[in-house]
Amino acid sequence: MSANAQTTTQNTQLAAQGQENEAIVVANFSKSYGPNRVVDALEFTVHKGEVFALLGPNGAGKTTTVETMEGYRAPDHGTIRVLGLDPIKQAHILKPQIGVMLQQDGLYPALTAREVLHLFAGYYAQPQNPDSLLERVGLASAAKTRCRRLSGGQKRRLALAVALVGNPSLIFMDEPTAGMDPQARLTTWEIVRDLKNSGVTILLTTHLIDEAERLADRVAIIDHGRLITLDTPGNLTGTQNANIVHFVAPEGLDSTQLAALPSAQKATEQRPGTYVIETDNIQALLVELTTWLQNQHITLSELRVGHGSLEDLFLRLTGSEVRD
Repeated sequence: MSANAQTTTQNTQLAAQGQENEAIVVANFSKSYGPNRVVDALEFTVHKGEVFALLGPNGAGKTTTVETMEGYRAPDHGTIRVLGLDPIKQAHILKPQIGVMLQQDGLYPALTAREVLHLFAGYYAQPQNPDSLLERVGLASAAKTRCRRLSGGQKRRLALAVALVGNPSLIFMDEPTAGMDPQARLTTWEIVRDLKNSGVTILLTTHLIDEAERLADRVAIIDHGRLITLDTPGNLTGTQNANIVHFVAPEGLDSTQLAALPSAQKATEQRPGTYVIETDNIQALLVELTTWLQNQHITLSELRVGHGSLEDLFLRLTGSEVRD
């Protein structure tokens, strides 16, 4: 074998090994509805065994991307591979390996929670025990309750159980804790961590930024169908954010005057009455800010210093305006 042929073979083997380590590969993926391009040349990978959060404002292209991964839509351009498979052409191989927790639960209203879980367990060769799973998600006491009588939070927990019943190696979770009370939310977070520890890959979409910050190994933020940043939560909040002062005061303060403070780099009213000032000299800015507020006879109700949160970064990258 020639040296060039040997090198080509080695590169092919290395590329194949790299693919084996990826649960999801999105390559130059684009999707349009009529003249509206909702996903535009999107590229990222999800490693096997990680919790990967896909974030973005309404209309950013998250749902279309996830539905294409699940095999419900076809790319206009580019490719998506899930567990090395084409989600549409090889759906019969892929479906038994994945679990899907939909935002709209679509549960059978006349069936009890136990009946629903037994029904879905019947679709798999080696399902989890439905009664044990109901216990795990905190629904043992509601096992005989018909779905139409379950609360919103209980329906979310049953949807989680449905996603888990087939022992999937990859789970899609769309707004997993929406409508849950704090106790159920913490239980769900523990389940996610347990799944990760057992080697399951999880792709998470959520509007609860602190949920992504606590659970995800890596976070991708997309907007207008494009990837705008992707990294670990620690790197996103520690290296992409300058030192930041947050404070809460009456809404409508002049951000131009705040930005004009000598040590300020940028000032914004992130939400009504919530202000963020970026600086590279925290101590000096605190003196300048408190002096300015005192001169303006403005009373603080909250002051926080340090690196920004993932939510701060999200709002700076995608804007704070409400979207439909």
